[in-house]
Amino acid sequence: SENISTSVSEKTVFLDLVLGIAFFIQTGAGTLGNFFLLCLFTITFFNGNRLRSIDSIFFYLALANSIVLISKGVPQTMVSLGLKCFLDNVGCKVIHFLHRVARNVSLTITCFLSGFQIITISPFTFSIWSNLKAQASNYIVPFCLFCWILHILINVHVLGNMHKFTERSNNTRVWNIGFCSQFSSSSLKVSRFLILSSIPDFLCVGFMVIASNYLVLLLQRHHQQVQYIHSSSHLSRRSPEIKATYTILVLVSTYVSFYSANSVLSFYLFIFDKYYVWLMPTSAFLAACFPAISPFVLLSSDSHILQLFYSLWKKKRSQHSPFPGCSLD
Repeated sequence: SENISTSVSEKTVFLDLVLGIAFFIQTGAGTLGNFFLLCLFTITFFNGNRLRSIDSIFFYLALANSIVLISKGVPQTMVSLGLKCFLDNVGCKVIHFLHRVARNVSLTITCFLSGFQIITISPFTFSIWSNLKAQASNYIVPFCLFCWILHILINVHVLGNMHKFTERSNNTRVWNIGFCSQFSSSSLKVSRFLILSSIPDFLCVGFMVIASNYLVLLLQRHHQQVQYIHSSSHLSRRSPEIKATYTILVLVSTYVSFYSANSVLSFYLFIFDKYYVWLMPTSAFLAACFPAISPFVLLSSDSHILQLFYSLWKKKRSQHSPFPGCSLD
């Protein structure tokens, strides 16, 4: 029995080490990628260069993803490296609150990306749609700020109700999420409340799936139209709107894939109330995959972002050149 317990403890230590390395790489790389986008868009804006309307959406998406990674990835990394339940009840609620707000904002803005791109590239010509297309870019920043305020208020309300349900119910259970423990009621009323609070998430994901299919149809129609152009030089070019559409499709498909996998694990944990050493960290790792991968998806699929970086880099090198105004290339 001692040999069995020793082998189990060794496996647990090895699993914690692997998870710690995975969380460290995911959190570090994802945070650096999102911070790179935030700094790039901020410096470009204050230098007086013109940003695309969609770059404003990417900025707020990178901000939300950074908070998601820091609020959940850093504590999970510390847990995997040996620190267990190092947060008290207040700290646990603050971290959980920040993570939920940032996660919901990330979901809403990703959903908004799909809708904004439909407005941008749809061929409809009636007056209302034309006015909406012309004014859409003016509402990006107010909408993103509204998302932050709305989800802060919603999650304050949700945490307050969950606290009341837990106090009133004698049937409580402890959720050990590694860096802290949370108490929640097992009553049917709380289960219904949690299911109802998750309905907006499923609606957003459903909208993204429908919008992505519509964008694919528009891209296919565009491809059929350009086939009538016989010049190969025209065939090799794609408009900025089409390039942005491909970027958004990759971004949305990445989100939906990881969201679906994480939802299955979260549903299993909630319904069956079973604890496995690997299941909770795996769910946390899947939940943080999109915030970690999204900046690199944007950098690899949207050449305009790299062009912004190259232009700033050339400008900086030109300013440090001994012959101002001359390029060092």
